Amino acid sequence: MSPVLAGVLQLLALIAALALAYVPLGDYMAKVYSSDKHWRVEKWIYKGIGANPNTEMRWPAYLRGVLAFSAVGVLFLYLLQRLQGHLPGSLGFAAIDPDQAFNTAASFVSNTNWQSYYGEQAMGHVVQTGGLAVQNFVSAAVGIAVAVALVRGFSRSRTGELGNFWADLVRGTIRILLPLSVVAAIVLVACGAIQNFSGIHSVGQFMGGSQQWNGGAVASQEAIKEIGTNGGGYFNANSAHPFENPTPFSNLFEIFLLLVIPFALTRTFGRMVGSLKQGYAILATMATIWLGFIALMMWTEFAHHGPAFQIAGGAMEGKENRFGVGASSIFAVSTTLTSTGAVNSFHSSFTGLGGGITILGMQLGEIAPGGTGSGLYGMLIMAIIAVFIAGLMVGRTPEYLGKKIGTREIKFAACYILITPALVLVFTAAAMALPTPGHSMTNSGAHGFSEILYAYSSGANNNGSAFAGLNADTQWFNSTIGIAMLLGRFLPMVFVLALAGSLAEQKPVPATAGTLRTEKPLFTGLLVGAILIITGLTYFPALALGPLAEGLAS
Repeated sequence: MSPVLAGVLQLLALIAALALAYVPLGDYMAKVYSSDKHWRVEKWIYKGIGANPNTEMRWPAYLRGVLAFSAVGVLFLYLLQRLQGHLPGSLGFAAIDPDQAFNTAASFVSNTNWQSYYGEQAMGHVVQTGGLAVQNFVSAAVGIAVAVALVRGFSRSRTGELGNFWADLVRGTIRILLPLSVVAAIVLVACGAIQNFSGIHSVGQFMGGSQQWNGGAVASQEAIKEIGTNGGGYFNANSAHPFENPTPFSNLFEIFLLLVIPFALTRTFGRMVGSLKQGYAILATMATIWLGFIALMMWTEFAHHGPAFQIAGGAMEGKENRFGVGASSIFAVSTTLTSTGAVNSFHSSFTGLGGGITILGMQLGEIAPGGTGSGLYGMLIMAIIAVFIAGLMVGRTPEYLGKKIGTREIKFAACYILITPALVLVFTAAAMALPTPGHSMTNSGAHGFSEILYAYSSGANNNGSAFAGLNADTQWFNSTIGIAMLLGRFLPMVFVLALAGSLAEQKPVPATAGTLRTEKPLFTGLLVGAILIITGLTYFPALALGPLAEGLAS
Protein backbone atom coordinates (compact mmCIF):
# COMPACT_ATOMS: atom_id res chain seq x y z
CA MET A 1 0.00 0.00 0.00
CA SER A 2 1.39 3.40 -0.93
CA PRO A 3 1.94 5.98 1.85
CA VAL A 4 -0.52 8.35 0.16
CA LEU A 5 -3.29 5.74 0.06
CA ALA A 6 -2.59 4.80 3.68
CA GLY A 7 -2.97 8.44 4.70
CA VAL A 8 -6.23 8.85 2.76
CA LEU A 9 -7.70 5.66 4.28
CA GLN A 10 -6.83 6.83 7.78
CA LEU A 11 -8.51 10.16 7.07
CA LEU A 12 -11.67 8.40 5.85
CA ALA A 13 -11.73 6.18 8.95
CA LEU A 14 -11.36 9.27 11.15
CA ILE A 15 -14.22 11.06 9.38
CA ALA A 16 -16.44 7.99 9.81
CA ALA A 17 -15.70 7.78 13.54
CA LEU A 18 -16.42 11.50 14.02
CA ALA A 19 -19.68 11.15 12.07
CA LEU A 20 -20.82 8.27 14.28
CA ALA A 21 -20.12 10.25 17.48
CA TYR A 22 -21.54 13.57 16.24
CA VAL A 23 -25.25 13.16 16.93
CA PRO A 24 -25.23 11.26 20.26
CA LEU A 25 -22.47 13.36 21.82
CA GLY A 26 -23.85 16.66 20.56
CA ASP A 27 -27.36 15.88 21.78
CA TYR A 28 -26.04 14.66 25.13
CA MET A 29 -24.08 17.87 25.73
CA ALA A 30 -27.18 19.93 24.88
CA LYS A 31 -29.12 17.99 27.52
CA VAL A 32 -26.34 18.48 30.08
CA TYR A 33 -26.43 22.26 29.77
CA SER A 34 -30.22 22.49 29.51
CA SER A 35 -31.10 20.30 32.48
CA ASP A 36 -32.37 21.79 35.75
CA LYS A 37 -31.46 18.70 37.79
CA HIS A 38 -28.24 18.25 39.76
CA TRP A 39 -26.42 15.01 40.47
CA ARG A 40 -25.66 14.20 44.10
CA VAL A 41 -21.91 14.54 43.62
CA GLU A 42 -22.50 17.93 42.00
CA LYS A 43 -24.53 19.07 45.02
CA TRP A 44 -21.62 18.12 47.27
CA ILE A 45 -19.27 20.23 45.14
CA TYR A 46 -21.63 23.22 45.17
CA LYS A 47 -21.91 22.96 48.93
CA GLY A 48 -18.14 22.72 49.28
CA ILE A 49 -17.46 25.85 47.22
CA GLY A 50 -20.47 27.76 48.55
CA ALA A 51 -22.16 28.22 45.16
CA ASN A 52 -25.88 28.26 44.41
CA PRO A 53 -26.24 26.53 41.02
CA ASN A 54 -29.80 27.75 40.55
CA THR A 55 -28.86 31.45 40.55
CA GLU A 56 -28.86 32.97 37.07
CA MET A 57 -25.95 35.29 36.25
CA ARG A 58 -25.70 38.29 33.99
CA TRP A 59 -22.54 38.54 31.94
CA PRO A 60 -20.44 40.58 34.44
CA ALA A 61 -21.12 38.03 37.20
CA TYR A 62 -20.42 35.12 34.83
CA LEU A 63 -17.14 36.77 33.82
CA ARG A 64 -16.15 37.35 37.44
CA GLY A 65 -16.64 33.64 38.07
CA VAL A 66 -14.44 32.72 35.10
CA LEU A 67 -11.65 35.13 36.08
CA ALA A 68 -11.74 34.39 39.82
CA PHE A 69 -11.66 30.63 39.31
CA SER A 70 -8.82 30.90 36.78
CA ALA A 71 -6.80 33.27 38.97
CA VAL A 72 -7.00 30.83 41.88
CA GLY A 73 -5.91 28.07 39.50
CA VAL A 74 -2.83 30.03 38.40
CA LEU A 75 -1.84 30.74 42.01
CA PHE A 76 -2.39 27.14 43.16
CA LEU A 77 -0.44 25.61 40.28
CA TYR A 78 2.39 28.11 40.70
CA LEU A 79 2.75 27.32 44.40
CA LEU A 80 2.54 23.57 43.75
CA GLN A 81 5.52 23.80 41.40
CA ARG A 82 7.51 26.04 43.70
CA LEU A 83 6.97 23.62 46.60
CA GLN A 84 7.60 20.46 44.57
CA GLY A 85 10.83 19.60 46.38
CA HIS A 86 8.92 19.29 49.67
CA LEU A 87 6.06 17.18 48.31
CA PRO A 88 5.78 13.38 48.33
CA GLY A 89 6.07 11.69 44.98
CA SER A 90 8.38 14.38 43.64
CA LEU A 91 10.82 11.71 42.33
CA GLY A 92 13.65 13.81 43.74
CA PHE A 93 12.98 16.74 41.41
CA ALA A 94 13.64 20.21 42.78
CA ALA A 95 11.27 23.17 42.79
CA ILE A 96 10.58 24.76 39.43
CA ASP A 97 12.21 28.15 38.82
CA PRO A 98 9.90 31.17 39.31
CA ASP A 99 9.72 32.25 35.66
CA GLN A 100 9.10 28.72 34.43
CA ALA A 101 6.55 28.05 37.19
CA PHE A 102 4.66 31.17 36.13
CA ASN A 103 4.80 30.15 32.49
CA THR A 104 3.53 26.64 33.23
CA ALA A 105 0.77 27.84 35.55
CA ALA A 106 -0.43 30.37 32.97
CA SER A 107 -0.14 27.73 30.26
CA PHE A 108 -2.27 25.00 31.84
CA VAL A 109 -4.91 27.32 33.32
CA SER A 110 -5.36 29.02 29.94
CA ASN A 111 -5.80 25.64 28.19
CA THR A 112 -2.60 26.31 26.24
CA ASN A 113 -0.30 23.68 27.79
CA TRP A 114 2.85 25.19 26.32
CA GLN A 115 5.82 23.39 27.90
CA SER A 116 9.27 24.95 28.16
CA TYR A 117 10.55 22.02 30.26
CA TYR A 118 11.21 18.29 29.92
CA GLY A 119 8.24 16.72 31.66
CA GLU A 120 9.99 13.48 32.59
CA GLN A 121 12.96 15.41 34.01
CA ALA A 122 11.19 18.17 35.91
CA MET A 123 7.72 17.24 37.20
CA GLY A 124 6.94 14.62 39.87
CA HIS A 125 3.74 12.63 40.22
CA VAL A 126 1.97 15.13 42.50
CA VAL A 127 2.49 18.09 40.17
CA GLN A 128 1.62 16.04 37.09
CA THR A 129 -1.59 14.49 38.45
CA GLY A 130 -2.68 16.90 41.19
CA GLY A 131 -1.77 20.04 39.28
CA LEU A 132 -1.44 19.69 35.52
CA ALA A 133 -4.04 16.95 34.97
CA VAL A 134 -6.61 18.77 37.12
CA GLN A 135 -6.20 21.92 35.05
CA ASN A 136 -6.59 19.84 31.90
CA PHE A 137 -10.13 19.09 33.07
CA VAL A 138 -11.25 22.43 34.46
CA SER A 139 -9.66 24.70 31.83
CA ALA A 140 -11.47 22.74 29.13
CA ALA A 141 -14.72 22.96 31.14
CA VAL A 142 -14.29 26.75 31.39
CA GLY A 143 -14.02 26.99 27.60
CA ILE A 144 -17.20 24.98 27.06
CA ALA A 145 -19.00 27.04 29.70
CA VAL A 146 -18.19 30.32 27.94
CA ALA A 147 -19.33 28.86 24.59
CA VAL A 148 -22.61 27.71 26.15
CA ALA A 149 -23.13 31.18 27.64
CA LEU A 150 -22.80 32.70 24.15
CA VAL A 151 -25.25 30.15 22.72
CA ARG A 152 -27.72 31.11 25.45
CA GLY A 153 -27.27 34.71 24.38
CA PHE A 154 -28.65 33.72 20.97
CA SER A 155 -31.40 31.45 22.30
CA ARG A 156 -32.74 33.75 25.04
CA SER A 157 -34.50 37.08 24.69
CA ARG A 158 -35.39 40.08 26.86
CA THR A 159 -33.10 38.94 29.65
CA GLY A 160 -29.44 39.47 30.39
CA GLU A 161 -29.10 36.14 32.20
CA LEU A 162 -26.68 33.60 30.74
CA GLY A 163 -26.93 30.72 33.22
CA ASN A 164 -24.69 29.89 36.16
CA PHE A 165 -20.94 29.59 35.64
CA TRP A 166 -20.39 27.23 38.56
CA ALA A 167 -23.11 24.86 37.39
CA ASP A 168 -21.74 24.90 33.82
CA LEU A 169 -18.18 24.31 35.07
CA VAL A 170 -19.10 21.38 37.30
CA ARG A 171 -21.43 19.73 34.79
CA GLY A 172 -18.90 19.99 31.99
CA THR A 173 -16.28 18.32 34.16
CA ILE A 174 -18.40 15.65 35.86
CA ARG A 175 -20.85 14.72 33.12
CA ILE A 176 -18.79 15.17 29.95
CA LEU A 177 -15.02 15.31 30.35
CA LEU A 178 -14.58 12.80 33.18
CA PRO A 179 -16.62 9.91 31.69
CA LEU A 180 -15.07 10.34 28.24
CA SER A 181 -11.58 10.42 29.76
CA VAL A 182 -12.13 7.21 31.73
CA VAL A 183 -13.17 5.33 28.59
CA ALA A 184 -10.34 6.87 26.53
CA ALA A 185 -7.74 6.02 29.18
CA ILE A 186 -8.82 2.37 29.19
CA VAL A 187 -8.49 2.23 25.40
CA LEU A 188 -5.02 3.80 25.56
CA VAL A 189 -3.87 1.34 28.24
CA ALA A 190 -5.11 -1.48 26.02
CA CYS A 191 -3.03 0.00 23.19
CA GLY A 192 0.10 0.00 25.36
CA ALA A 193 0.23 3.42 27.02
CA ILE A 194 1.61 3.17 30.55
CA GLN A 195 -0.38 3.91 33.72
CA ASN A 196 1.53 3.67 37.01
CA PHE A 197 3.27 5.63 39.72
CA SER A 198 6.70 4.04 39.47
CA GLY A 199 9.89 5.87 40.21
CA ILE A 200 12.95 6.46 38.06
CA HIS A 201 14.58 3.29 36.76
CA SER A 202 17.28 2.35 34.27
CA VAL A 203 16.46 0.63 31.00
CA GLY A 204 19.19 -1.13 29.02
CA GLN A 205 22.43 0.37 27.81
CA PHE A 206 22.79 3.38 25.51
CA MET A 207 26.04 4.95 24.29
CA GLY A 208 27.97 3.30 27.10
CA GLY A 209 25.45 4.25 29.81
CA SER A 210 21.97 3.31 30.91
CA GLN A 211 18.77 5.08 29.88
CA GLN A 212 16.67 6.37 32.76
CA TRP A 213 12.89 6.55 32.58
CA ASN A 214 10.22 7.33 35.09
CA GLY A 215 6.67 6.07 34.94
CA GLY A 216 3.49 7.97 35.63
CA ALA A 217 -0.26 8.12 35.18
CA VAL A 218 0.32 8.67 31.46
CA ALA A 219 -2.76 7.09 29.88
CA SER A 220 -5.21 9.01 32.08
CA GLN A 221 -3.43 12.30 31.46
CA GLU A 222 -3.12 11.53 27.75
CA ALA A 223 -6.88 11.01 27.55
CA ILE A 224 -7.87 14.40 28.97
CA LYS A 225 -4.94 16.03 27.20
CA GLU A 226 -6.62 15.19 23.89
CA ILE A 227 -10.31 15.30 24.87
CA GLY A 228 -9.92 18.71 26.49
CA THR A 229 -7.74 19.98 23.61
CA ASN A 230 -4.98 20.66 26.12
CA GLY A 231 -1.88 19.13 24.56
CA GLY A 232 0.59 19.09 27.43
CA GLY A 233 2.38 15.73 27.36
CA TYR A 234 3.80 13.70 30.25
CA PHE A 235 7.03 13.36 28.28
CA ASN A 236 8.93 15.95 26.30
CA ALA A 237 8.40 14.08 23.03
CA ASN A 238 4.63 14.36 23.63
CA SER A 239 2.53 12.11 21.39
CA ALA A 240 5.63 11.01 19.50
CA HIS A 241 6.68 9.11 22.65
CA PRO A 242 5.73 5.40 22.61
CA PHE A 243 4.62 5.55 26.27
CA GLU A 244 1.99 8.15 25.28
CA ASN A 245 1.18 7.02 21.75
CA PRO A 246 2.30 3.42 21.16
CA THR A 247 0.69 2.36 17.87
CA PRO A 248 -0.82 3.71 14.63
CA PHE A 249 -4.27 2.87 16.05
CA SER A 250 -3.65 4.86 19.24
CA ASN A 251 -2.42 7.73 17.05
CA LEU A 252 -5.65 7.79 15.04
CA PHE A 253 -7.65 7.41 18.27
CA GLU A 254 -5.90 10.44 19.80
CA ILE A 255 -6.70 12.54 16.73
CA PHE A 256 -10.33 11.46 17.11
CA LEU A 257 -10.31 12.50 20.77
CA LEU A 258 -9.02 16.00 20.13
CA LEU A 259 -11.63 16.62 17.39
CA VAL A 260 -14.75 14.93 18.72
CA ILE A 261 -16.01 17.52 21.24
CA PRO A 262 -15.27 20.63 19.11
CA PHE A 263 -17.12 19.15 16.14
CA ALA A 264 -19.99 17.79 18.27
CA LEU A 265 -20.51 21.17 19.92
CA THR A 266 -21.94 22.44 16.63
CA ARG A 267 -24.76 19.91 17.12
CA THR A 268 -25.17 21.17 20.69
CA PHE A 269 -25.38 24.71 19.33
CA GLY A 270 -28.07 23.72 16.83
CA ARG A 271 -30.10 21.98 19.53
CA MET A 272 -29.92 24.89 21.95
CA VAL A 273 -30.90 27.56 19.40
CA GLY A 274 -33.70 25.40 18.03
CA SER A 275 -32.31 24.91 14.52
CA LEU A 276 -30.12 21.93 13.68
CA LYS A 277 -29.51 23.42 10.23
CA GLN A 278 -27.67 26.34 11.83
CA GLY A 279 -25.41 23.84 13.56
CA TYR A 280 -24.82 22.01 10.28
CA ALA A 281 -23.79 25.30 8.62
CA ILE A 282 -21.16 25.91 11.30
CA LEU A 283 -20.05 22.28 11.05
CA ALA A 284 -19.71 22.56 7.26
CA THR A 285 -17.53 25.66 7.65
CA MET A 286 -15.25 23.95 10.15
CA ALA A 287 -15.03 20.75 8.11
CA THR A 288 -14.27 22.61 4.87
CA ILE A 289 -11.29 24.42 6.38
CA TRP A 290 -10.05 21.31 8.22
CA LEU A 291 -10.17 19.09 5.12
CA GLY A 292 -8.66 21.81 2.96
CA PHE A 293 -5.72 22.22 5.31
CA ILE A 294 -5.16 18.45 5.48
CA ALA A 295 -5.14 18.24 1.67
CA LEU A 296 -2.59 21.07 1.46
CA MET A 297 -0.42 19.55 4.18
CA MET A 298 -0.36 16.12 2.56
CA TRP A 299 0.48 17.70 -0.78
CA THR A 300 3.42 19.67 0.62
CA GLU A 301 4.79 16.74 2.64
CA PHE A 302 4.29 13.98 0.05
CA ALA A 303 5.21 15.90 -3.10
CA HIS A 304 8.44 17.55 -1.96
CA HIS A 305 11.19 17.09 -4.54
CA GLY A 306 14.44 15.23 -4.14
CA PRO A 307 15.61 11.59 -4.24
CA ALA A 308 15.70 11.23 -0.44
CA PHE A 309 12.05 12.27 -0.20
CA GLN A 310 11.06 9.93 -3.02
CA ILE A 311 12.80 6.94 -1.41
CA ALA A 312 11.18 7.66 1.97
CA GLY A 313 7.75 8.22 0.41
CA GLY A 314 7.63 11.85 1.50
CA ALA A 315 9.31 14.36 3.80
CA MET A 316 10.01 11.98 6.72
CA GLU A 317 12.41 14.21 8.64
CA GLY A 318 11.08 14.77 12.16
CA LYS A 319 8.30 12.19 11.74
CA GLU A 320 7.82 8.82 13.44
CA ASN A 321 8.21 5.74 11.24
CA ARG A 322 5.27 4.25 13.17
CA PHE A 323 2.94 6.90 11.76
CA GLY A 324 4.42 8.07 8.46
CA VAL A 325 3.72 11.24 6.52
CA GLY A 326 -0.05 10.82 6.19
CA ALA A 327 -0.89 10.31 9.88
CA SER A 328 1.64 12.97 10.90
CA SER A 329 0.05 15.46 8.48
CA ILE A 330 -3.46 14.77 9.81
CA PHE A 331 -2.24 15.11 13.39
CA ALA A 332 -0.33 18.34 12.69
CA VAL A 333 -3.31 20.02 11.00
CA SER A 334 -5.79 18.81 13.61
CA THR A 335 -3.69 19.90 16.57
CA THR A 336 -3.03 23.39 15.18
CA LEU A 337 -6.61 23.96 13.99
CA THR A 338 -7.72 23.10 17.51
CA SER A 339 -6.21 24.57 20.66
CA THR A 340 -4.59 21.23 21.48
CA GLY A 341 -0.88 21.64 20.88
CA ALA A 342 -0.09 17.92 21.15
CA VAL A 343 2.39 16.75 18.51
CA ASN A 344 3.37 13.37 17.10
CA SER A 345 6.10 14.90 14.94
CA PHE A 346 8.35 17.95 15.03
CA HIS A 347 6.75 20.79 13.12
CA SER A 348 10.10 22.54 12.74
CA SER A 349 11.20 19.67 10.48
CA PHE A 350 8.22 19.95 8.15
CA THR A 351 8.78 21.49 4.76
CA GLY A 352 8.75 25.28 4.63
CA LEU A 353 5.18 25.45 3.33
CA GLY A 354 4.08 22.63 5.66
CA GLY A 355 5.35 24.57 8.65
CA GLY A 356 3.51 27.62 7.34
CA ILE A 357 0.25 25.65 7.25
CA THR A 358 0.60 24.79 10.94
CA ILE A 359 1.23 28.45 11.78
CA LEU A 360 -1.71 29.65 9.70
CA GLY A 361 -3.93 27.05 11.33
CA MET A 362 -3.31 28.66 14.71
CA GLN A 363 -3.57 32.17 13.34
CA LEU A 364 -7.06 31.50 11.99
CA GLY A 365 -8.06 31.58 15.66
CA GLU A 366 -8.25 27.79 15.97
CA ILE A 367 -11.88 27.65 14.93
CA ALA A 368 -11.91 24.70 12.53
CA PRO A 369 -13.04 23.05 14.73
CA GLY A 370 -11.08 24.81 17.45
CA GLY A 371 -10.72 24.02 21.11
CA THR A 372 -13.30 22.67 23.52
CA GLY A 373 -15.69 25.60 23.61
CA SER A 374 -13.26 28.18 22.29
CA GLY A 375 -13.63 26.87 18.75
CA LEU A 376 -17.41 27.26 18.81
CA TYR A 377 -17.48 30.76 20.25
CA GLY A 378 -14.65 31.83 17.95
CA MET A 379 -16.55 30.55 14.91
CA LEU A 380 -19.77 32.26 16.05
CA ILE A 381 -17.86 35.54 16.33
CA MET A 382 -16.67 35.08 12.75
CA ALA A 383 -20.25 34.28 11.71
CA ILE A 384 -21.33 37.64 13.14
CA ILE A 385 -18.55 39.35 11.16
CA ALA A 386 -19.65 37.53 7.99
CA VAL A 387 -23.29 38.55 8.54
CA PHE A 388 -22.17 42.15 9.05
CA ILE A 389 -20.18 42.08 5.79
CA ALA A 390 -23.19 40.66 3.95
CA GLY A 391 -25.40 43.37 5.43
CA LEU A 392 -23.04 46.07 4.20
CA MET A 393 -23.13 44.65 0.68
CA VAL A 394 -26.94 44.78 0.43
CA GLY A 395 -27.55 47.83 2.61
CA ARG A 396 -29.57 45.95 5.24
CA THR A 397 -29.23 45.79 9.03
CA PRO A 398 -27.43 42.50 9.67
CA GLU A 399 -29.21 39.80 11.66
CA TYR A 400 -28.04 36.43 12.93
CA LEU A 401 -30.34 33.85 14.52
CA GLY A 402 -33.05 36.44 14.96
CA LYS A 403 -30.79 38.98 16.70
CA LYS A 404 -29.77 42.31 15.20
CA ILE A 405 -26.05 42.90 14.89
CA GLY A 406 -25.82 46.57 15.76
CA THR A 407 -22.97 48.90 16.62
CA ARG A 408 -22.49 47.47 20.09
CA GLU A 409 -22.36 43.86 18.94
CA ILE A 410 -19.97 44.49 16.07
CA LYS A 411 -17.60 46.41 18.38
CA PHE A 412 -17.42 43.43 20.71
CA ALA A 413 -16.81 41.10 17.76
CA ALA A 414 -14.15 43.40 16.27
CA CYS A 415 -12.30 43.64 19.59
CA TYR A 416 -12.36 39.87 19.83
CA ILE A 417 -10.72 39.29 16.45
CA LEU A 418 -8.12 42.05 16.93
CA ILE A 419 -6.74 41.02 20.32
CA THR A 420 -4.88 37.86 19.34
CA PRO A 421 -3.18 39.22 16.19
CA ALA A 422 -2.03 42.24 18.18
CA LEU A 423 -0.45 40.01 20.82
CA VAL A 424 1.23 37.77 18.24
CA LEU A 425 2.66 40.53 16.08
CA VAL A 426 3.74 42.87 18.89
CA PHE A 427 5.55 40.16 20.86
CA THR A 428 7.14 38.72 17.70
CA ALA A 429 8.38 42.16 16.67
CA ALA A 430 9.80 42.81 20.15
CA ALA A 431 11.59 39.45 20.22
CA MET A 432 13.14 40.07 16.81
CA ALA A 433 14.13 43.66 17.62
CA LEU A 434 15.80 42.97 20.97
CA PRO A 435 19.24 41.33 21.02
CA THR A 436 18.75 38.73 23.78
CA PRO A 437 15.71 36.74 22.53
CA GLY A 438 17.44 36.05 19.21
CA HIS A 439 20.05 33.96 21.01
CA SER A 440 17.39 31.29 21.60
CA MET A 441 16.94 30.69 17.87
CA THR A 442 18.51 27.48 16.60
CA ASN A 443 18.25 28.63 12.99
CA SER A 444 18.82 31.95 11.30
CA GLY A 445 17.00 33.56 8.40
CA ALA A 446 13.41 32.79 7.48
CA HIS A 447 13.25 29.56 9.48
CA GLY A 448 14.54 31.30 12.61
CA PHE A 449 11.88 33.99 12.20
CA SER A 450 9.28 31.23 11.83
CA GLU A 451 10.39 29.78 15.17
CA ILE A 452 9.61 33.07 16.93
CA LEU A 453 6.38 33.66 15.00
CA TYR A 454 5.23 30.10 15.75
CA ALA A 455 5.96 30.46 19.47
CA TYR A 456 3.83 33.59 19.94
CA SER A 457 1.12 32.34 17.58
CA SER A 458 0.97 29.19 19.69
CA GLY A 459 0.93 31.08 22.99
CA ALA A 460 -1.53 33.85 22.17
CA ASN A 461 -3.91 31.45 20.41
CA ASN A 462 -3.71 29.02 23.35
CA ASN A 463 -2.39 26.18 21.22
CA GLY A 464 0.77 25.11 23.05
CA SER A 465 2.68 23.29 20.30
CA ALA A 466 6.19 24.43 19.42
CA PHE A 467 8.43 24.52 16.36
CA ALA A 468 11.01 22.62 18.44
CA GLY A 469 13.93 24.72 17.22
CA LEU A 470 13.51 27.50 19.79
CA ASN A 471 14.96 27.44 23.31
CA ALA A 472 11.98 28.94 25.09
CA ASP A 473 13.23 28.20 28.62
CA THR A 474 14.56 31.71 29.23
CA GLN A 475 13.26 34.51 31.41
CA TRP A 476 12.19 36.49 28.34
CA PHE A 477 10.20 33.74 26.65
CA ASN A 478 8.80 32.25 29.85
CA SER A 479 7.52 35.67 30.91
CA THR A 480 6.29 37.06 27.58
CA ILE A 481 4.71 33.84 26.33
CA GLY A 482 3.07 33.44 29.75
CA ILE A 483 1.57 36.93 29.46
CA ALA A 484 0.50 36.25 25.87
CA MET A 485 -1.25 33.05 26.96
CA LEU A 486 -3.21 34.72 29.74
CA LEU A 487 -4.21 37.75 27.67
CA GLY A 488 -4.96 35.59 24.63
CA ARG A 489 -7.29 33.40 26.68
CA PHE A 490 -9.17 35.76 28.97
CA LEU A 491 -9.40 39.08 27.09
CA PRO A 492 -11.40 37.47 24.26
CA MET A 493 -13.69 35.89 26.86
CA VAL A 494 -14.54 39.36 28.14
CA PHE A 495 -15.91 40.35 24.74
CA VAL A 496 -17.59 36.97 24.16
CA LEU A 497 -19.56 37.24 27.39
CA ALA A 498 -20.33 40.94 26.87
CA LEU A 499 -21.65 40.05 23.41
CA ALA A 500 -23.70 37.19 24.89
CA GLY A 501 -25.28 39.55 27.41
CA SER A 502 -26.09 42.09 24.72
CA LEU A 503 -27.74 39.46 22.52
CA ALA A 504 -29.74 37.98 25.39
CA GLU A 505 -31.26 41.38 26.16
CA GLN A 506 -32.68 41.74 22.63
CA LYS A 507 -36.09 40.62 21.53
CA PRO A 508 -36.09 38.27 18.53
CA VAL A 509 -36.50 39.77 15.06
CA PRO A 510 -38.86 37.81 12.78
CA ALA A 511 -37.37 36.51 9.55
CA THR A 512 -38.47 38.21 6.34
CA ALA A 513 -37.88 37.71 2.64
CA GLY A 514 -34.77 39.88 2.91
CA THR A 515 -33.23 37.97 5.84
CA LEU A 516 -29.90 36.30 5.06
CA ARG A 517 -30.39 32.50 5.24
CA THR A 518 -27.46 31.59 7.45
CA GLU A 519 -28.20 27.85 7.28
CA LYS A 520 -27.56 27.69 3.51
CA PRO A 521 -24.36 26.69 1.67
CA LEU A 522 -24.04 30.25 0.37
CA PHE A 523 -23.49 31.52 3.90
CA THR A 524 -21.02 28.72 4.59
CA GLY A 525 -18.99 29.86 1.59
CA LEU A 526 -19.18 33.47 2.73
CA LEU A 527 -18.03 32.48 6.21
CA VAL A 528 -15.07 30.46 4.91
CA GLY A 529 -14.04 33.36 2.68
CA ALA A 530 -14.34 35.91 5.48
CA ILE A 531 -12.17 33.78 7.80
CA LEU A 532 -9.42 33.26 5.23
CA ILE A 533 -9.41 36.86 3.98
CA ILE A 534 -9.40 38.47 7.42
CA THR A 535 -6.63 36.17 8.63
CA GLY A 536 -4.67 36.53 5.40
CA LEU A 537 -4.76 40.32 5.50
CA THR A 538 -3.68 40.29 9.14
CA TYR A 539 -0.81 37.84 9.02
CA PHE A 540 0.33 37.75 5.39
CA PRO A 541 3.31 40.15 5.85
CA ALA A 542 4.62 38.09 8.78
CA LEU A 543 4.07 34.79 6.96
CA ALA A 544 5.83 36.20 3.90
CA LEU A 545 8.96 36.84 5.98
CA GLY A 546 8.98 33.33 7.44
CA PRO A 547 7.44 30.14 6.05
CA LEU A 548 6.50 31.54 2.63
CA ALA A 549 10.02 32.82 2.01
CA GLU A 550 11.49 29.51 3.16
CA GLY A 551 9.06 27.45 1.11
CA LEU A 552 9.64 29.42 -2.10
CA ALA A 553 13.40 29.26 -1.66
CA SER A 554 13.50 25.46 -1.22
